[in-house]
Amino acid sequence: MFAHFERGSSEVDWCEANYEFSPSIAEFFNTISNVIYLVIPPFIAYLFRPYSNHVGQGINIIWVLLVVIGASSAYFHATLSLVGQLLDELAILWVLMTAFALWAPKWIVTYCPFYGERCRLAYLMVLFGIFGTLLGFIYPIANAFALLLLGIPLVFLIVSEVKESSNKKVKRLGFFCTFWWVVAIVVWVNDRVFCDIWTRISFPYLHCAWHILIFVASYFACVIASHQYAVKEFPQFKPSIAYWPDASYQLGFPYVTVHSDDEKDLIA
Repeated sequence: MFAHFERGSSEVDWCEANYEFSPSIAEFFNTISNVIYLVIPPFIAYLFRPYSNHVGQGINIIWVLLVVIGASSAYFHATLSLVGQLLDELAILWVLMTAFALWAPKWIVTYCPFYGERCRLAYLMVLFGIFGTLLGFIYPIANAFALLLLGIPLVFLIVSEVKESSNKKVKRLGFFCTFWWVVAIVVWVNDRVFCDIWTRISFPYLHCAWHILIFVASYFACVIASHQYAVKEFPQFKPSIAYWPDASYQLGFPYVTVHSDDEKDLIA
């Protein structure tokens, strides 16, 4: 068991050369690129305070888990240990299941009598999470399949929500979410499959770009999902997508605001 904590115990090794810039950090740029997961989510949680107070506190779990992903991924790339790999993959697994529990369309929640209410779906996701975590430590190869099985339905749900919406901001954000997601996948494949080519031109650092790009795409997906959920479940709050710091040109961090008839913006 302790061997799984040893440096280099993971079979996964990315294109970046090991211990090139630091004797204690295996993949230097892949490690420090995770700082975006540690710095941005607390600020996002601040922007979403009115939303979380009036629509649901569950969204804060997503922001906390993003920080966990960043810390786990940094630990993995710094050590290339099997435990680091498992923590990284399982943190992603829990984010996907939490997102599904929070924002699954109502027809999914009510379609199967076994679900009943959304809280029961959340309990089911927790059970799946515990099972997936145990299975991941026993059979690490199962993590990739679990992420694929959960990730694909969530992508289709986001696409369907964007297609269904007539909101121009949702459409615009959906376009950029898709664009950055595709770019992220291309970058990941290039780092994994064409490492020799990128090494020859002295740029084996694509995986750190993947960290940033997939964070952006995932965050955009969270904004879309949380907005659509609020529109359908809490229309009295008139949810809308805003941008910080510049709302007029829709630049910066998108987030969801909530309103009421007697208040311009609901505040914490």
